[in-house]
Amino acid sequence: MRLHPAVVGAAEEVLREVLRFTGPADVIISRYFREHPKLGSRERNAIAEGVYAVLRNKLAYASFAESGYGPAMRRLALLGLADAAGVDNLGSLSAEETEWLQRIAQIDRASLPVTLRANLPQWLFDKLVARDGEAATLELADALNRPAPLDLRVNALKWKREDVIAELAKAPIVCEPTPYAPLGIRVRKKPALQNLPLFKEGAIEVQDEGSQLLTHILGAKRGEMVVDFCAGAGGKTLGIGAAMRNTGRLYAFDVSEKRLSKLKPRLARSGLSNVHPVLIAHENDAKVKRLASKIDRVLVDAPCSGLGTLRRNPDMKWRQTPESIVELNAKQVSILASAARLLKPGGRLVYATCSLLDEENEAVAQQFLATHEGFTLVPMKDVLLEQKIALEMQDYLKLSPHLHHTDGFFAAVFERKK
Repeated sequence: MRLHPAVVGAAEEVLREVLRFTGPADVIISRYFREHPKLGSRERNAIAEGVYAVLRNKLAYASFAESGYGPAMRRLALLGLADAAGVDNLGSLSAEETEWLQRIAQIDRASLPVTLRANLPQWLFDKLVARDGEAATLELADALNRPAPLDLRVNALKWKREDVIAELAKAPIVCEPTPYAPLGIRVRKKPALQNLPLFKEGAIEVQDEGSQLLTHILGAKRGEMVVDFCAGAGGKTLGIGAAMRNTGRLYAFDVSEKRLSKLKPRLARSGLSNVHPVLIAHENDAKVKRLASKIDRVLVDAPCSGLGTLRRNPDMKWRQTPESIVELNAKQVSILASAARLLKPGGRLVYATCSLLDEENEAVAQQFLATHEGFTLVPMKDVLLEQKIALEMQDYLKLSPHLHHTDGFFAAVFERKK
């Protein structure tokens, strides 16, 4: 069944706005759909997937679009829509456009120059090649340029994983247990979860397996005092609260009132009563200082480039710059130092990012250790053994989509000396 002819024009409009890179692509797409409510779900899905296809393949598509017919933005939109829905399903194409798209589809992508195959900004491609070599970088880039599956986390306060899988199968939704996170479920297609009773009653939450593992690495226990220092919309907060079996006290700090407001309906569904959202002005807020040396465990999922999440947020690679990485490093160092003050002697501090870059990861961990003599690094291999997670790591957690089928994640665990 062909898509409505209006889809091409709508995709072109959305793409023009997204490629200005004035804000996150998902926010721009959602706003467009609110402003154009007559678009059906099939059309909305094709437009969104078409735009994301362009963002993933921007360099290659820009090269392809040098041939073809009509305005350049229409050519880009057509390439994205052909990727998302297939050439035969696009309505209102001229014979020349159809023939051009079919010709483009025959191109062997493996024969393209390496930069077009990687579809990464030159500065990022060069940085990864210098560290990992060209072959490994192309393997990583290929994984980053594919859409991610949908991962769910089971709320262990309410359900068991095997029971959720059985219940989803009735929908029918095909899924499987995640290999590393003990409460994770991987869904191959993307159903409308918000309509499921399981979702409405707080039995499941959407959360990448890599993100779920941070909860287990933190290792929060019953009755402890815990802080999620950069809680955002609270995905990890909810996992930590459930791991604490709804006991103790869990503070969810964030500088964004908008992000924290998204936590409230999720908290209501989860059944947790041990979570206390706290809006802070900055990492040195008096609300933070009042808890100095009182906290058992702190998670710092720091603001970062997000380059590990390109499967979901392909626009991030075009919105970041070498200069923004330098700015983020300074912010990360400052946030980690402030969070460290919260810990009791013997307390655990976890620093994490969804970045692939050493500057945001190992460099921050090593600088922290060099300037905080009261802390030691706990090797990640020991933490994973303690948590019975079957992952081969050394000092740090380093997850990558082409190796672990998760988003790209980094984590380091520190302990305050007694």
